[in-house]
Amino acid sequence: MKTLLKNGLIYDGKGNAPQKADVLLENELILKIGNIATEEADTVMDMSGLCVTPGLIDAHSHNDFFYDYEDADVYYRPFLEQGITTQITGNCGFSPFGIDPASPHRDKVGAGLFAAKQPGTFADFVKKAEGKLYVNMVPLIGHGTARIGVSGLASEALSDEDIKKMTDAVDEAMENGAFGGSFGFMYEPGMYSRENELVAFAAAVAKHDGIVTVHPRACSKVAMAYPLITAKPHIEMALDEVISIMEKSGCRMEYSHLIFVGKSSWKSADRMIGKFYKYRKAGYDIGYDMYSMTYGASVITVICPDWYMAMDEETKKKPFSRFKLRLIINITRKLLGIDYKDITIAYINDDPKYKKYEGRNVADIAKEEKKDCLDLYLELIDASKGAGKVYLDKYYNEELIRKLMEDELSIFMTDAWVEPRGVQNGAAFQCYPNFLLKAKQYGIPLEKVIHKMTGAVVKRYGITDRGVLEAGCKADITVFDPDGLKVYPDEPGRRADGIHYVFVNGKCVVGPDGFGGDRAGQLILKSKA
Repeated sequence: MKTLLKNGLIYDGKGNAPQKADVLLENELILKIGNIATEEADTVMDMSGLCVTPGLIDAHSHNDFFYDYEDADVYYRPFLEQGITTQITGNCGFSPFGIDPASPHRDKVGAGLFAAKQPGTFADFVKKAEGKLYVNMVPLIGHGTARIGVSGLASEALSDEDIKKMTDAVDEAMENGAFGGSFGFMYEPGMYSRENELVAFAAAVAKHDGIVTVHPRACSKVAMAYPLITAKPHIEMALDEVISIMEKSGCRMEYSHLIFVGKSSWKSADRMIGKFYKYRKAGYDIGYDMYSMTYGASVITVICPDWYMAMDEETKKKPFSRFKLRLIINITRKLLGIDYKDITIAYINDDPKYKKYEGRNVADIAKEEKKDCLDLYLELIDASKGAGKVYLDKYYNEELIRKLMEDELSIFMTDAWVEPRGVQNGAAFQCYPNFLLKAKQYGIPLEKVIHKMTGAVVKRYGITDRGVLEAGCKADITVFDPDGLKVYPDEPGRRADGIHYVFVNGKCVVGPDGFGGDRAGQLILKSKA
């Protein structure tokens, strides 16, 4: 079966200027590109006035947790409808594999942020995912999952024996085709890890020429993971920790979602970008990814320090514990330049008392309820059993988004997922069209922006035969109307306008009427050298 995409403006994904040409597909592959006669195809689709690009790639996703849900299509449709055909999964220390199926801690995989139906080994995941994927997935093994397999959510240091068990899980995943591993230093149990454990995990990934992605310990000037008074901003200390792990392990490193939470953190941007270039010049393979929104999603306990999270529930509620927590949070909040009005509740539980809070910020809710903001926030943590979802603003301003979009080391991602309940994250529905619109707003050449969400990502992760438009590559293709793009910031769960067609492995899965329901995705496995 041959399909001809006729008269489109072709962006090759390599950063080259666009050219008008035709693209001929045969089954899963791109057969050829050029001036192609309609007689060569079984089906001809007119792309006049439209941009034809490689399928867009999301460099940071968590969608590997939903592939075996009964309503899995709900979790993938918004990404496909914004043009995304491939996602790098297993980030922030979370993956639905990397654990012995007999582990007594299997129920803790995801640490409350995600829930895996059948966590097990990577080989198990490969078998179970076959034929079930809506998008292509590039898998990473989560350090948090591997650690949970050994010791659950315990805060104690791992023994040498436990570290060996953890790195055995890394070996199993990498030998069966994983592309690397990930850390999540703000989440349980990653926040409890010591350096020797982290270096051992990263070195195990590096042994197989994999890449390590890192959700750092701090994304702001002041964070709960460090002493309040330090010689440099915590966000810069967090980058130093990432670099130290990279130096000691020899791994390739991707700094996940480079953000600067709170106004006082924004001044660290130039120093941090400069450090990336310093280490690139010294021969280290390090880069970063970003998104196009000024806010991001997190678990409600994100503002709580690790010493507080490590306490049992009874100790957390003792007056001195609450006094200390209040003192630290209030000081931190003022130093950050961020407030409770910048925290929006996405979901607490299904009780109408809390459901009415969805989509509203903490400051407004506290005012209405005549409560102290922190008292209300702790009440919401308790009501959600620590699993509530929030959106935190002031990650960027427009100047920062433009700076990072233009920087040569950045690639693009969503770091978003569809929530089963509550307010949706706009990045899950509109992030990539928003990047394309911002390119026009900032005067950034479209070919450069498309490269950062296609060819640059496959180069960063070592993926072959995708991410560029050329003969012999897999037919992952996105088609959009550059003049018809529109996003809806006040309707975060709404599909963006302008994405006309999306092909996954040669199958047209999105048309003008939206997603057709096809499971055309593939699990992409790293080839052995």
